[in-house]
Amino acid sequence: MTKIKFFSLYVAFIGLISCKSSQFKHVPNPETGMFKVAILYPNGEGKTFDMDYYEKTHMPLVAGLLGKNLKFYEIDKGVAGGTPNDEVPFVAIGYFYCYDVTEYNKAIAQNIDTIINDIKNYTNIQPIIQISEIRQLRYNIKK
Repeated sequence: MTKIKFFSLYVAFIGLISCKSSQFKHVPNPETGMFKVAILYPNGEGKTFDMDYYEKTHMPLVAGLLGKNLKFYEIDKGVAGGTPNDEVPFVAIGYFYCYDVTEYNKAIAQNIDTIINDIKNYTNIQPIIQISEIRQLRYNIKK
């Protein structure tokens, strides 16, 4: 009987640990030498942007086209300008973090029609794109 109780407690303990650990989310980290592609959507009068479509359809579409060269991507929704009275300068910014800029450019060039044709499904904004090399990362470890 003692072995059964021990085994039951052991199974319950393992179950609790696995439930708790499954709630932890892996936070992707950029690395020095990677490339960050920023796609900026400037705000302005008459400009429209469907964030739901962008999050659920467009960015996953492009991410799939980038394949293994893509480490992760981010989506920012603009909420405020520099001061309380300033309009938000960008309604959205998307980021792709890639290992190789040549492979990124190749994947985009091969699929440019698909990408451009999908843009009209979520915005009338001409995006501004900047590709940057990540040169330095510093984390604030002060508590």
